[in-house]
Amino acid sequence: MPKSKFELIYKDLKQKIEEEEYAYQELLPSENTLVSVYDCSRNTIRRAIRMLADDGYVQSLHGKGVRVIYQPILQTNFTIGGIESFKESAARNQKEAFTKVINFTEIISDERIYKKTGFLPGTPLYYVQRVRYLNGIALIFDINLFLKSAVPGLTPEICQQSIYDYIENTLGMQIVTSKRTMTVERSTPADEAYLELKDYDFLAVITSQTFNADGIMFEYTQSRHRPDYFCFQDTAVRKKRQDEET
Repeated sequence: MPKSKFELIYKDLKQKIEEEEYAYQELLPSENTLVSVYDCSRNTIRRAIRMLADDGYVQSLHGKGVRVIYQPILQTNFTIGGIESFKESAARNQKEAFTKVINFTEIISDERIYKKTGFLPGTPLYYVQRVRYLNGIALIFDINLFLKSAVPGLTPEICQQSIYDYIENTLGMQIVTSKRTMTVERSTPADEAYLELKDYDFLAVITSQTFNADGIMFEYTQSRHRPDYFCFQDTAVRKKRQDEET
């Protein structure tokens, strides 16, 4: 599925900001300049800028331009607000990524799974366990449940590469929303068996329910991270209260 032009511009500008071609606190080139550089409409540039703002890379200043507010950090940076695959996050952080599939099976949801994940009892699911390596170090243990009817044809080979790439570019399904919870939990025997935990006996755990364009939850994931190696980043915006606007 070809990407829209504003998405390509967004990715190019994002890369330039990450590589500090446009440095922290600098203004981006003017809208007129960007329209000329990318040979596109103002609306296309504005959509790309809006995506950068949503990701916390820039802030639009009325009458002044668009200021870069992104700062590179030393730790591997995973986003809370955005939806990225592991391969996309690793590439953005300039890390070498590898995935090892530990378990791939088909199961049927029961009452216990339903209460934990939201998949109704009797629903066929793919159950996947994967260990994620960055620069050769086992740092993340992912436990995934995928709705079989929404992600047909899933295989261990696909799971080792990129499930999101398969979903978007082979199945043509749009990934839209992910509801997430972040907790700190004690390590389990599985964590200790698969991850290089050093002296840590706890992990940062991101639990997510992900929905497609039809509002159907197709994925439940628990992603378990060694705590010293990761920074989870989001950008918050203060919203005006209704009584302040009137």
